[in-house]
Amino acid sequence: MRLDLALVKQWVRPDTRVLDLGCGDGELLAHLRDTLNVRGYGLEIDPDKLTIAIGRGVNVIEQDLNKGLSNFSDDSFDTLLMAQALQAVQRPDELLDDMVRVAREVIVTFPNFGHWKTRWYLIRNGRMPVSRALPYGWYDTPNIHLCTFRDFEAMCRDKGLHVLDRLAVDQDQQDSVLSRWFPNLFGEIGIFRVTRGSGA
Repeated sequence: MRLDLALVKQWVRPDTRVLDLGCGDGELLAHLRDTLNVRGYGLEIDPDKLTIAIGRGVNVIEQDLNKGLSNFSDDSFDTLLMAQALQAVQRPDELLDDMVRVAREVIVTFPNFGHWKTRWYLIRNGRMPVSRALPYGWYDTPNIHLCTFRDFEAMCRDKGLHVLDRLAVDQDQQDSVLSRWFPNLFGEIGIFRVTRGSGA
């Protein structure tokens, strides 16, 4: 399991209800079900990944995240997960509104466009960077709304959301002293846990 997904597990409480947006092949939901007894659903649009998730016994719904979450009522879930997909939707701001409506806590992971290697690549080459964390060319990337940690935190503040926890990891999904002290500069992938209001 990818380390960012393993790190997410430490923020999910046992015996809770979890919704995983862009759940892929259902690996994380199956793991949470088997180790924490969570009751979960996943949303996925890729038919091949849907088939694998169903084979794992994961409750999965075929759904385009760009259409929002209007089919779920307020506070339907305790935790909502979204790993490496927020930057790929058309309106991440509107989807985040829906996410905090549907679940008490939201855990999102995304690549940090403010990482020093990305900045240096742009300065040195004058071209959009390609790396392990951002593996696509500018013309075929699914990442249509790249942001930095500071951008995401500013959006949370604008929406009155409270950041409960934040981790910054590198392309090997390990944290370091530098990524803890200067996450926007040295963190390649952000892992955030947010909630509505003051977190109460």
